[in-house]
Amino acid sequence: MSTWIRPIDRGWVVRDTVPGPDVDEFADPARVVAALAEARGDSLLAVQHPARTPAALAGGLSIEEALPQARATFERIRERHYRPVAAVVAPYRVDGPDGVALGVLCLVDPAAVRDDGVTRVRHTEDVYPDVVAERAAMLAGLGVATSAAMLVPATGGRELTALIERTCRGQVPTLSTVDAAGRKHELWLIGPGDGQSGLLAALDEMDLLVADGNHRVAAAAESGRGSLLALVTGGPGLRIGPIHRVLAGTGLDAGTLARRWTEAGFDVQPGHPEPPPEAGEVTVLAGASAFRIVLGKAGLDHALVEQELLREALGVDPDGPNVRPLLPGVPVPEDADAVLLLAPVPYAEVLAVHAAGLRMPRKATYFTPKPRSGLLLAEL
Repeated sequence: MSTWIRPIDRGWVVRDTVPGPDVDEFADPARVVAALAEARGDSLLAVQHPARTPAALAGGLSIEEALPQARATFERIRERHYRPVAAVVAPYRVDGPDGVALGVLCLVDPAAVRDDGVTRVRHTEDVYPDVVAERAAMLAGLGVATSAAMLVPATGGRELTALIERTCRGQVPTLSTVDAAGRKHELWLIGPGDGQSGLLAALDEMDLLVADGNHRVAAAAESGRGSLLALVTGGPGLRIGPIHRVLAGTGLDAGTLARRWTEAGFDVQPGHPEPPPEAGEVTVLAGASAFRIVLGKAGLDHALVEQELLREALGVDPDGPNVRPLLPGVPVPEDADAVLLLAPVPYAEVLAVHAAGLRMPRKATYFTPKPRSGLLLAEL
């Protein structure tokens, strides 16, 4: 039996709906603070972000200082809204306007290595160390995973999808729900037996890439808990959206930005306020202006933008507070000096970066559809 891919020995599945605001665990901190300020009663979001609740912010509490309240809130939520499960893996299907994913929720050891020393779970992007430290403290203190990282097999995705379909054929889902965006989420619970053993054996043979949750995987490794909750999925309809960049607090206006980038040798032209349809170009929105930059160099757009457009041409540190990621569909922050809209990274490029043993910049890919936070909780 595999030791790095395991069933959820002790967990809890939601009885009806996840309590609290329908905000993903790792949304923008400002959105989390706003949602918690409007929330009434206990919420899973308050457990996931205890230092961002109104009471914690008013008291200036750190993660460690806010953890006792998070544990107390979790115990109340668990009793009222969840029922226990044991020794299960959970086939999971999400189907919506942004794609289709059929996978298996299970526990994965983020530090596992093959016999040849190669890591079994491989990061695809760099991470923010402060974000990892915060989430590691949460996992270490709470001891429960409330959301799943999304991992994709480097090879064998189609075969995994077919196996899950055979395993669940004719079985009524344990849980079926529709989220606010119209995605349908279905979850089956598979206990010990041939079905579970077959799924675990298939997963045990795979090397996995982090599609969504590089910070969660890194935090799980740092937390000392030895495992993370993961959805392992090969699709069949995964999509990759762009993650843009917000420039804020620099005092640079549209004219200054265009001039500095032109002086740095970039082709800057008037443009339309839509993201570029393919790699090699960037759309910049600054105030009422929109212009297009032709990168004109080989390489991943996100890396070129951060290192050449921002660091070299503007003297802005892409790792600092003046640069923030912006997810698709999220409104532009009011304090933005400019927004740099990028094209999605093709999946073939993700695989090529992985094959070369490299990582993409932080927040470069937005895989969808994602598993819904809070439907299944797992003790670590």
